[in-house]
Amino acid sequence: MMRKVLWAVALGTLLAGTGCHRNTRERAEDTAEKAGDKVEDTAEKAGDKAEDAAETAGDKAEKAGDKIEDATDD
Repeated sequence: MMRKVLWAVALGTLLAGTGCHRNTRERAEDTAEKAGDKVEDTAEKAGDKAEDAAETAGDKAEKAGDKIEDATDD
């Protein structure tokens, strides 16, 4: 009887350990996926900001060119 109880405890421990390991691995995968999504979102926002900055700089350069052109027309 004692031997069966010990086998049951050992088997239960192994099964519980396997379940915990699987949960830990899945949680790590979820965390890595969330981190990847955050990196992707950050990169996209940075790209958008760079594009906006380039467009603003182009507009300013165009206005400056127009001012120079207007000044030389006189």
